[in-house]
Amino acid sequence: MTDVLNSQRAYFETGATLPAGMRIAALKKLKKVITAREKEICAALEADLGKSAFESYMCEVGMTLSELGYMIKRTRRWSRDTVVPTPLAQYPATSYVKKSPYGCVLVMSPWNYPFMLAMEPLANAVAAGNCVVVKPSAYSPATSAVIADIIREAFPPEHVACVLGGRAENSALLDMPFDKIFFTGSVAVGKEVMRHAAERLTPVTLELGGKSPCIVDKTADIALAARRIVFGKFLNCGQTCVAPDYVVVHASVKDRFIAEVKKQIAVQFGERPLENKDYGKIITRKHFDRICSLIDDKKVVYGGGRDEKSLRIEPTVMDGVTRRDAVMGEEIFGPVLPVLTYDDADGLLAEINAQPHPLAFYVFSSDSRFIKKATERCAFGGGCVNDTIIHLATSQMGFGGFGASGMGSYHGKDGFDCFTHKKSIVDKSTVFDLPVRYQPYSKKKEKLMRMFLK
Repeated sequence: MTDVLNSQRAYFETGATLPAGMRIAALKKLKKVITAREKEICAALEADLGKSAFESYMCEVGMTLSELGYMIKRTRRWSRDTVVPTPLAQYPATSYVKKSPYGCVLVMSPWNYPFMLAMEPLANAVAAGNCVVVKPSAYSPATSAVIADIIREAFPPEHVACVLGGRAENSALLDMPFDKIFFTGSVAVGKEVMRHAAERLTPVTLELGGKSPCIVDKTADIALAARRIVFGKFLNCGQTCVAPDYVVVHASVKDRFIAEVKKQIAVQFGERPLENKDYGKIITRKHFDRICSLIDDKKVVYGGGRDEKSLRIEPTVMDGVTRRDAVMGEEIFGPVLPVLTYDDADGLLAEINAQPHPLAFYVFSSDSRFIKKATERCAFGGGCVNDTIIHLATSQMGFGGFGASGMGSYHGKDGFDCFTHKKSIVDKSTVFDLPVRYQPYSKKKEKLMRMFLK
């Protein structure tokens, strides 16, 4: 790993990654290799997470190709210097912002969307002109192996390299002198990443998680809300960082909402979800056992079945849940939907704000005043009104956390900026030199200075 970083450092110092044409060519090559290996990628995702080919393309391969296409079309324009107005006090001069890559960056990706969450930040980093080391998760070995093969085919190792392994490799990489670290994963590991980065004052982007709330008020379209919440919650067996972690529904519509949720689970996953080949599975036995420990059978009103052999848990709904229940004590990251109720909207928003800031926030309502109040007053990374999770499926907006759910954002222009250092430069004319700033000071100079700086 040290040899890899040293070779990337030497390669970066040659300036080879700076021309926009070189970056675009590299992105095109990556897109071509991914397209050619689509079946291999989908097979790996099925092996690791039980994902169907449809879901693998919709949530991983297709989104990656879309991001690559977006970057390819815009990288040349984004990488140009940006001229800005020069203050009168600095006349005559030209002021501009130069977009420079950080240098050698580390991208550490998780296991839940192992392909997309490695490839999208990689695309952003390459577009910005960096050399990159990608460290995919050891929990998704089949996909990590395919990622390594794709990177070897698309890039020379002095430009982009992939490091496989587990905790030992993670620790060793974090102790190395990268110029930027991009991490997606749990809050606990995010803190470790930040602690290591602090030793060298290395800038970090952290994409973490948290308990993302979903509010359903009494004016919501209950049937549609249930349909979209079931999709967002149980996609990838609930192993989605922006999945609605729990629902808080107005007490007056709670029974109707739960009835619609039950109906939608049956419609979307069948009467026997554990027999649905497109449903997926929990990543490891450790995570399976943890999720099962959060289920209170006395409060289960739908589902609850599980298959230890296949690591599958039915879409499960719990009613009568309070914040004292175990299921509310940590991010669930599984197919368990706790349902809480509320009567007082202001009290609910205050209660949500009293918790660590979540990565996502969802509100289902037809009341524009309530929507405005909820989205303004609550602190969160991003979210949706009358839908779930789709806010991350666009290159037109940045995606990122806030507070305990992370720092920094990426996707599209935000992704390019995430891996770019902006140098502010003033190019001063040598034709003549205004003497106002130089000593000895005088009343006349002070008068001119006050005129320039007012």
